[in-house]
Amino acid sequence: TASHVGGGPNRLFRSSVVLLSLFRNQYKMQRLIPMPPQPPPMLVGRKRKSFLGQPAPLGYVPGLGRGATGFTTRSDIGPAREAGDVPDERGYFQNKKQRTGKDNDGDKDDEENEDLNDSNFDEFSGYGGSLFASGPYEKDDEEADAVYDSIDMRMDSKRKDRRERKLKEEVEKYRMERPKIQQQFSDLKRALSNVSDEQWNCIPEVGDVRNKKQRNAALRPDRYTPVPDSILERAAISMASHTSLDAKQQKYGGFQTPFSGTMTPGFATSTRLDLNQIGEARNSMLGIKLDQVSDSVSGQTVVDPKGYLTDLNSITPQSTGDINDVKKARLLLKSVITTNPKHGPGWIAAARLEEVTGHMQAAKNIITKGTEVCPNNEDLWLEATRLQPVEQAKAVIARAVSSLPQSVKIWIKATELEPEISAKKKVLRKALENIPNSVRLWKALVELEEPADARILLSRAVECCPLSVELWLALAKLETYENARRVLNKARESIPTDRQIWIHAAKLEEANENHLMVSKIIDRGVASLLANMVEINREQWVKDAEECELSGSVYTCQAIIRAVVGYGIDEEDQIDQWTEDAESCVSHEAYECARAIYAHALMKYSGNKSVWLAAAYFERSHGTRESLEALLAKAVAHCPKAEVLWLMSAKSKWLAGDVPSARSILALAFKANPNSEEIWLAAVKLESENNEYERARRLLERARASAGTTRVMMKSAKLEWQLNNLEMAKTLLDESLVKYPDFAKLWMMRGQIAEQENDENTARDIYLQGIKKCPASIPLRLLLSRLEEKAGHLTKARSVLEKGRLKNPQCPELWLEAIRIEVRGGKQNIAMTLMAKAMQECPNSGILWAEAIFLAPRPQRKSRSVDALKKCEHDPHVLLAVAKLFWAEHKTSKCKEWLARAVKIDPDFGDAWAYKYRFELQHGTE
Repeated sequence: TASHVGGGPNRLFRSSVVLLSLFRNQYKMQRLIPMPPQPPPMLVGRKRKSFLGQPAPLGYVPGLGRGATGFTTRSDIGPAREAGDVPDERGYFQNKKQRTGKDNDGDKDDEENEDLNDSNFDEFSGYGGSLFASGPYEKDDEEADAVYDSIDMRMDSKRKDRRERKLKEEVEKYRMERPKIQQQFSDLKRALSNVSDEQWNCIPEVGDVRNKKQRNAALRPDRYTPVPDSILERAAISMASHTSLDAKQQKYGGFQTPFSGTMTPGFATSTRLDLNQIGEARNSMLGIKLDQVSDSVSGQTVVDPKGYLTDLNSITPQSTGDINDVKKARLLLKSVITTNPKHGPGWIAAARLEEVTGHMQAAKNIITKGTEVCPNNEDLWLEATRLQPVEQAKAVIARAVSSLPQSVKIWIKATELEPEISAKKKVLRKALENIPNSVRLWKALVELEEPADARILLSRAVECCPLSVELWLALAKLETYENARRVLNKARESIPTDRQIWIHAAKLEEANENHLMVSKIIDRGVASLLANMVEINREQWVKDAEECELSGSVYTCQAIIRAVVGYGIDEEDQIDQWTEDAESCVSHEAYECARAIYAHALMKYSGNKSVWLAAAYFERSHGTRESLEALLAKAVAHCPKAEVLWLMSAKSKWLAGDVPSARSILALAFKANPNSEEIWLAAVKLESENNEYERARRLLERARASAGTTRVMMKSAKLEWQLNNLEMAKTLLDESLVKYPDFAKLWMMRGQIAEQENDENTARDIYLQGIKKCPASIPLRLLLSRLEEKAGHLTKARSVLEKGRLKNPQCPELWLEAIRIEVRGGKQNIAMTLMAKAMQECPNSGILWAEAIFLAPRPQRKSRSVDALKKCEHDPHVLLAVAKLFWAEHKTSKCKEWLARAVKIDPDFGDAWAYKYRFELQHGTE
């Protein structure tokens, strides 16, 4: 039992496995080792040869000793082997016999080949290896191996957890003893997540650890060592070649020294190259050339010998390209003109290459040859004319004209070469004899003539070129009114598909004050073009109308707009498209075209208020007062319910000083809109601005009776307050607060009247009641806070603002007031703390950034302004603060620029206008 053996069930199991293994091996030995066969009786007494049954030696060929020759085949050799391998047939036959079981001596060989090394020995199981590795492997062996494999797997699974745990502990211990660099700095890397941007920017940059020699390596110039003369001499001798022999060499065959005291050339002769002599020879040649250019008659030279080299250095090269590239280009162009001599651009390119490289004569020769090869190429003739001087160019152009009499370009070039106008006229007349249908030649000749002669030429030109619109129009401009009409009629007959003829006909009628015919001509023109299958391009016609307006033809431009503005537009898109077209015309300063577009739109959509408003705004900006009032009179007649049109009409009359007309317009507006708050208030404003306070009171009483809105009640109380009738104002406000307790402006007015009467307690109570009724009203809290500050209760003022911030979070106005209270109280540190908190809650508030700029110390204001512009680039408060900062630094030009930007971004920002006005008073001009 397990208790007797000791060690538990595992020990018992291992013992059973060992016994089972021994029984298995014994069984296999009995099956695989048969009894030795008994020899036949006749062979018992005979002696067996010692070599029988032994493998043959290496390289043995049977019968070779008695002169027989043997051979081997692929089956004898086996598979291919390396060249140094020796075939071992003995091992092959031995293994074959062991596999087949026909050789009984294989057991001995196995015993001899058994691995008896110490590393293969185990105390429990002995030497490794299988006892029956050479035996056959049968099915029962496979089953037994499967059983043992399953047992091994089960044993291994029982020890797996302990083995893995032990391995893990060893790995952790090893990593603790020898940690990686990455693990050593892991805590520091995690701490990098807490580093702020300021701390990161404060980290110093890594300096340059290179020494001075390494840093200046790239800056040091390259050093070049001059090559000795001996090396140049040796290279010249080695590259030299002789093609002839002198008489002495021919006589002696090169074996006798030609000069006494020297060696035979070709062996070790050293003819030293003297560079000094070369320099002297160059100077001598230079002197000879200078002597050659001197005047032999007078003895005076035309070249300064001392300044000759200086003049040479001052000459700029004609080509900056590489010489090799020039040579390649020259070869390529030469190949082009050789293979295809009729190709004109090849000759031109070759000539221009020589011109660029400074070889003018070569360029002239090439282009002259090109004109001889290609006499019918006008580009070649023009290029040849360009390369020649004026006098020679005339001869070239004469030959060109004789070769190409039909070329317009050549005739124009010939005209340009003539310096006098009379000569130009002769050339052009000669050209027209050869090319009478050239519009360009006719135009060039007409430009040189006087108006009377030009009219005669144009009458002939339109006969030769009847399809030229320019010639017809030019002739019509030079003719009288009646003749111009006949000319334009003939032009329409010749060219029925051109719109310019119809437009010029309309302009002609307008110039002669025949305004009724203008619209008829344009309408007929559009109909004629449509009949001749010409597409009406609306954008092009509108552009023509703008050009007509710029030339002073207003009626023509209006007629064009009326004729084509509605062409090709869907009905639902007409208003938008016409508005866009009018704005485009305004941007091009074509105001009459825009007015015509609005007039056409109002004619079709007379009941549309938006079109009337757009037209009214246009007239107010670009028209006159009379045109605006006439337009508004039509507008209120077609849209009587549009209050804004009535108000614009009344305001226009009032600004013109016609108050009775304004009153009458408002009276008509009352009839059309009896309960309109806007009209009531406009009437009150008109009377109060003209000091008619009793009229204003009566109007407000009627307004309160018919339309008692919050604005009417507020305006009533405000009028009494302005007239210093405080009791009446308080009465009106008390009545209004009963009706409209949630209107914050009424509470503010009531509290300010109480402050004006120095009744702080009443004012405080009113403000508190107003805050209860209107908790979202910021101005009420600001008024209460300022009241407490004025009374000396700073703590209460702070608490009011604190409660307001709790009720209305992210409110920059409340933060700003709290900061200013501390600044006025002289507590700069508390103000800075509040500013930091406000910036955290409202990081994009312009009023806070503007206050922060001047709250910072003077050296830090510029950097703070940069931060403010990054956060609020387009905020008028920040722009105004930057302008004030420049003003404080006496940078008037920059201050003026920033004030203009602030006013442009927000035209309703009164502080910017006030500072701009003050700035102009100090630094502006009258």
